Amino acid sequence: MKQILKMIALVGAFIGSVYTADACTNLIVTRGASTDGSNMVTYAADSHGLYGSLYQYIPGKYTEWMDVTEWDTGRYIGKIKQAPVTYRTLGNSNEHSLFITETTFGGRPELEDPNGGIDYGSLIYITLQRAKTAREAIDIIVELANTYGYCSSGESFSLVDTEEAWIMELIGKGPEDKGIVWVARRIPDGYVSAHANQARITTFPWNDPENCLYAADVADVARKFGWFNGTNEEFSFADAYAPLDFGAMRGCEARVWAFFRTVADDMDKYEDYAMGHNPANRMPLWVMPREKVSPKLLMDCMRDHYEGTKMDMTNDIGAGGEGCPYRWRPMYFEVDGVEYCNERAIATQQTGFWLVGQARPGKTGILWFGTDDAATSPLTPIYVTSTEVPECLREGNGTMLKYSDTSMFWITNRVAQFAYLRYNTVGKTVREAVDAWENTMLELVPAMDVKIGSAKNAKKAQQVATELSVDNAQALFNLWVDLDKYTMVKYIDGNVKGEENGKFVDNGNGKDIPDVIEQPGYTENWKRAVALDKGEILKVIK
Repeated sequence: MKQILKMIALVGAFIGSVYTADACTNLIVTRGASTDGSNMVTYAADSHGLYGSLYQYIPGKYTEWMDVTEWDTGRYIGKIKQAPVTYRTLGNSNEHSLFITETTFGGRPELEDPNGGIDYGSLIYITLQRAKTAREAIDIIVELANTYGYCSSGESFSLVDTEEAWIMELIGKGPEDKGIVWVARRIPDGYVSAHANQARITTFPWNDPENCLYAADVADVARKFGWFNGTNEEFSFADAYAPLDFGAMRGCEARVWAFFRTVADDMDKYEDYAMGHNPANRMPLWVMPREKVSPKLLMDCMRDHYEGTKMDMTNDIGAGGEGCPYRWRPMYFEVDGVEYCNERAIATQQTGFWLVGQARPGKTGILWFGTDDAATSPLTPIYVTSTEVPECLREGNGTMLKYSDTSMFWITNRVAQFAYLRYNTVGKTVREAVDAWENTMLELVPAMDVKIGSAKNAKKAQQVATELSVDNAQALFNLWVDLDKYTMVKYIDGNVKGEENGKFVDNGNGKDIPDVIEQPGYTENWKRAVALDKGEILKVIK
């Protein structure tokens, strides 16, 4: 392992010397709540069928109309008017450091319009082509959905630029009424927020356009369907359009709670709500962190498995004998007529790609991008002005049904699959490599910023940003190929080979036979469970 960490250090030294990323989670940190003054947002695109790659849009020759295809399925939906001016996009960011991410909350099925002309994914990526700021993005989303009709279910969007961070929640009006009802709230500076597949905006101010925007008929549609009959001031978007149930709390709001309790005080009082036991004890939309949140801490918050809580996935019988914090789907199961749930943590095996977006005032934004499960995959910094996607992240380099030896998605999955089998040993080694890489990159960001800022002109700066982004990503890919080989050699067959000074120790006979082979065995919880289940059969008689 020391050899892998040494290689990461060498990558960092080289860069430093030269230049003296269906069920998702969004965490949001405002400028005043971050250690470096950036607005930050995370996104985990969690779907068992989603391939992790970094896609881009490059403005081309103007045409009057553009095709719209559904992001989830590739289904052709129709055409919409093209904008006369568009901007370069990279994943969930654009060249102006605008980031838009999402989580699907579904909500009232009566409000879905299958004949709508635009879906939630297209709203994101087309808006990124057209907007410079979060406020502009809100206006464009509303215009597109109301003009062409909205064909998806309820969505929560995060919209972050260098100055502001917003949550926007929207849902259709039904097949007989084109368009959306929606509300958007600006997160106060100095606070953090989050959403995870459950609508979170309840009541809101009706006379504060600087911090709250909404559809004129947002409450009227709920009244029409009989879901609300009070005054506007009493209207709760989430309660009307996405009522809470056990699954919404335990599988969705619990992820928000996991983030809040990590960065803020006094969150344990909402444990019964997160566990789905007390819907009346609802969490606030945003909280003030106990101290400012660093980019690295935010990255690690995306790796949460409820460690240290009643829902900790590493220490019950479901974790097996080696502390695996994963539960394969389905999430619910039945025993003797009683239904039970598996936990749905922030970090999950089915992630296609994930990211941390940094919108930095006065500096080029950074899209920290990764593929597969956040807990076992590293993020690499991609400057949002980059004009090239690294080969290892390129769209078309492999698919969910086609393995590619040059794909970041497939090498991170290879490493993760082995880590899942022996999480408390192999997983620990993988996490050490993740931390070493990310800490190295974070330390090098200032030097890379200086290199970009010292370029002679904007075009040259863009070229430098691209080269840095591509070189870092490819260096990471090579490191992960080596990590895959290293973990196989070290941990094969349940063993752990000894190392000294970064090298495996052999027995000195010239045949590369390990001198030290350890068998760490299973966790205490697992041994006790086996003894309880089969003790009479397995007992040693003396």
